[in-house]
Amino acid sequence: MLNPVHLRTLVEVVKTGSFAEAARRLGYTSSAVSQQISAFERAVGVALFEREAHSIRPASAALLIADRGGELLAALDGFEHEVKAMVQGLRGRLRIGTFPTASSRIVPKALAKLQTDLPDAELRLDEAEPDDVLPLVLTGELDLSLVYAYDLVPRTWPEELTVSPLLDESLLVMVPADHPAAKNNVKLEDLKDERWIASRDGTSGATCLTPLCAAAGFAPRIAFRSNDYEVVQSLVAAGVGVALIPALGYRPLPDTHAMPLRHKPLRRHVHVIHRTANTNPLLRDAVKALHEVCQNAVGGYINRP
Repeated sequence: MLNPVHLRTLVEVVKTGSFAEAARRLGYTSSAVSQQISAFERAVGVALFEREAHSIRPASAALLIADRGGELLAALDGFEHEVKAMVQGLRGRLRIGTFPTASSRIVPKALAKLQTDLPDAELRLDEAEPDDVLPLVLTGELDLSLVYAYDLVPRTWPEELTVSPLLDESLLVMVPADHPAAKNNVKLEDLKDERWIASRDGTSGATCLTPLCAAAGFAPRIAFRSNDYEVVQSLVAAGVGVALIPALGYRPLPDTHAMPLRHKPLRRHVHVIHRTANTNPLLRDAVKALHEVCQNAVGGYINRP
């Protein structure tokens, strides 16, 4: 295998036409340059210079190697620069996972900040529910992900993960504006006869609704399901049911009213997770950007933990 140090010396000798001048530019002795050229000749199996008493003349092979070698050395220098930038967190790839409501309220501003601060970094985004993105973080397919956990659906995270709290959001009951419960802070038992609009069966949001209603003495009559909170709220606005909405997913709509439960505030807790062993230098900047965005999101039923 050709030694890139010897190749760089060869290029410099061809450029200067002198072992001594090449040694001066490279910071070597003339003897060291001569030894490197001799080693290079042994590696390629051909004499590269015609040596005379006080001068050298490059052979055609030396000219060809120097020409092509200069391109290779430039590419190697560029690669070394990229590696240093990656190690310093200025360049590289960061793969981020998130869930839908965070995708619209948190992630865009964090990505914009990262692109401004690290314009050479490659950022990729994938969206799914926490149970779907968690395995991708554990296998390294994602560097970090935003996830959530409900008060009534507690969960533990694998030991190999670093979990950083970002914000707490209230769960809001949403009813049509002309519903009697809209006039006061609602009690859940007031909604026992209503049709409910819930997220997909098996999701944490739907799972949370069951024990919540059970504590109020009834089982929710779920008529419609959607994981899109825009759809859920539009259904409430149309008067076909009531729903439980996390604050990140809430958008004030005409003909609707939203409020926390009376005497029993419930929250969804948003975290950012990544493997503790992940050495991607961009992680630090991404987590910092997410915390800054969430700090500015406080208010409107959203709190810092």
